[in-house]
Amino acid sequence: MLDRLRSLVQDIADYPAPGIVFRDITPLLRDPAGLSLAVELMVNPYRDSNVDLVVGAESRGFIFGTALARALNAGFVPIRKKGKLPGSTVSQDYELEYGHDTLEIHTDAIQPGQRVLMVDDLIATGGTLEAGVKLIEQLGGELIGITVLIELRGLDGAKRVEPHPVHAVLRY
Repeated sequence: MLDRLRSLVQDIADYPAPGIVFRDITPLLRDPAGLSLAVELMVNPYRDSNVDLVVGAESRGFIFGTALARALNAGFVPIRKKGKLPGSTVSQDYELEYGHDTLEIHTDAIQPGQRVLMVDDLIATGGTLEAGVKLIEQLGGELIGITVLIELRGLDGAKRVEPHPVHAVLRY
């Protein structure tokens, strides 16, 4: 199963900058069986966790996040890049593998004590997920875990979100 998923992830050298190997999931997304398998393997560890909300960061976290929310009978909360959400927000700056940015979430998106699962397509340096964790915690959410399709182990991104566990389907 994992070999099938791995075959649907295309490696793009030197994108978006020299020396970076981009793991392109678009071939996996357009394959119905591959997409279904990826979602199942990402959600399965959390089926009995009483998740209230799934939180996903823009933009590929939205793709998997809504599917996982549906599978868990939970709500979905988007974390967006600065200036994309209307109304009152809180923000968090973060570092990327190749730059920096700011993420925002609505101030009323998570109620204190709600059980939250964070999702993204990939964890590299961990900056995006670390910012998401800080936003969830700032709003009083109880983060029960982080699930990703791909973990790039050589970049040690999971260390940035400790002590929160990261479940990765594929590891490179």
